[in-house]
Amino acid sequence: MQFHHHGYVSSDPRVEDAAGTGIDRPEDLPEHVDVLIVGSGPAGMIAAAQLAKYPNVTTRIVERRPGRLKLGQADGIQARSVETFQAFGFAGRITDEAYRITEMAFWSPDPANPDHIARASVALDDGTGEISEFPHLIVNQARVLDYFAEFARNAPARIEPDYGLEFAGLEIDRSAEYPVTVTLRPVSGEREGEQRTVHAKYVVGCDGAHSKVREAIGRQHVGKVANHAWGVMDVLATTDFPDIRTKCAIQSASGGSILHIPREGGHLFRMYVDLGEVSADDNRQVRQTTLETTVAKANRILHPYTLEVKDCAWYTVYEVGHRVTDKFDDVDPGDEEQVAPRVFIAGDACHTHSAKAGQGMNVSMQDGWNIAWKLGQVLSGQAPPELLATYSEERQEVAQNLIDFDREWSSLMAKPAEDFEDPKELADFYVKTAEFPAGFMTEYRPSLVTGDTRHQSLATGFPVGKRFKSAPVMRVCDGNDVHLGHHATADGRWRIYAFADAGAERLNDWAEWMLNAAASPVARFTPDGADLDSLFDIKVIYQQPHGEVEFGPSIPALFQPRVGPFQLTDYEKVYAIDPERDIFEARGIDRGGAVIVVRPDHYVSQVLPFEAVDELAAFFEANTRRPG
Repeated sequence: MQFHHHGYVSSDPRVEDAAGTGIDRPEDLPEHVDVLIVGSGPAGMIAAAQLAKYPNVTTRIVERRPGRLKLGQADGIQARSVETFQAFGFAGRITDEAYRITEMAFWSPDPANPDHIARASVALDDGTGEISEFPHLIVNQARVLDYFAEFARNAPARIEPDYGLEFAGLEIDRSAEYPVTVTLRPVSGEREGEQRTVHAKYVVGCDGAHSKVREAIGRQHVGKVANHAWGVMDVLATTDFPDIRTKCAIQSASGGSILHIPREGGHLFRMYVDLGEVSADDNRQVRQTTLETTVAKANRILHPYTLEVKDCAWYTVYEVGHRVTDKFDDVDPGDEEQVAPRVFIAGDACHTHSAKAGQGMNVSMQDGWNIAWKLGQVLSGQAPPELLATYSEERQEVAQNLIDFDREWSSLMAKPAEDFEDPKELADFYVKTAEFPAGFMTEYRPSLVTGDTRHQSLATGFPVGKRFKSAPVMRVCDGNDVHLGHHATADGRWRIYAFADAGAERLNDWAEWMLNAAASPVARFTPDGADLDSLFDIKVIYQQPHGEVEFGPSIPALFQPRVGPFQLTDYEKVYAIDPERDIFEARGIDRGGAVIVVRPDHYVSQVLPFEAVDELAAFFEANTRRPG
């Protein structure tokens, strides 16, 4: 973490100075805003946190609840989400309080006594760390929202939710300066029942599966219910089941299945208990199933082990449904070139599915981050409005892939044990597909912010369109062994990594072009008087070991920018390999060198040779503007 470059800091460095709209932020919701976020769930709170880094953008977030969420239903945190938490500065803190999944046990009918269950196998959860250096966690959704709220509150724009306001409707007049007129209704206090109006340039609906924003823009939630019900309980209990503190998939011979998930704190756990098929004329009667009935069903599945529930923190019954909204913005298909989007939806407003793959909160956060940095760039003058059309294009495909995966996984979980040809089928599917639920199979297609793969051979381990997969390097200035990607915070900047041989003429010529050429994105788009790295965070990684690279005049000035009012040198742009974990080898980087361009949300946009400066210039010419 870097600070002091604007003067000595003795207090918490995570609390940034207020700036722009964060100075004297009005307590009451203003009549005109740049962005109005509806809903303070995972998608809404990460969007608010990202937009809080854009202090010249007026952002407000409204929530129907009277205050913070106290009991969240989602709890599975995949490794990609923990990567994201690192960018927002709280991965370490939330990991410390979470339950960490390191393995999953699979239980099935005992071949010697099918009325009993027996442990069939245990699968490691990314045991080698190959998928990610970050763990798979279980933690209450409310705590995730708390951390994002803290980030938003401490960022320059000082964003905090406006609680107790219900979305009632919206109208769009694309000719107006603030095209979206939103009607809100206070749900408590002296003004309960009154209506008030807010005019916004953009609206982001993060208001859940029954989204009123989605309804207001005429979007359809397409899909169906699978006619299978599950009882879900967060409980404290005594039991002789030996794997009560291990994630388990439990299949019995005749009683159904359980997905068992230990929770944070060492004692609480969640069970998804199979309540069986639901008839077409049930009319939701299955949702009246009592906790006692579900506990009794769990005991039948667990036989010969027993479970005695002492306290229940949360309980519900749900029927599995798989739905994807037909589009994630207010522009009708085919009109994208003529009409600019003004209203977006994210999270459960876009996709609903079973909870058993632990995907809902995770995918929702990536929705919110995707639209937020794009809105921040456009509204701050750093990008053209056309950038916003890429949101629905990118995230709808991700949502459909999620639904397809979850349909297969939830079907396997509900499948009777006797129907499996191979008792290892469920465990094999879990291991084989591990990269998808971890959040790393997203691959964006070419667009305004994602290039093509013509130079992919220069860095095979950084696939264009997929997330930048970090690896250890040595920081030259101090010899610290660090993960290269962990320096990519959620500050809205593009990352450009130059991998090269120390002293290579190709690298030096490229660095000189980036610093001084009129077509260079640095020279073209960095505002007058701004720090050299205000829009582009550019780093060099030499293929020599740390001891063979010296910080000094031989390193191009591009990688030694002067920052802040005192124009202090930033020493954290120059890296060398860790000889025991060579990033060039680990990520398939050509020893002749390569340039990797990474979006503000961690996805690789370009892999280029140093000579491809025209391609680099054209790429940023299309998606970047010089802020006014």
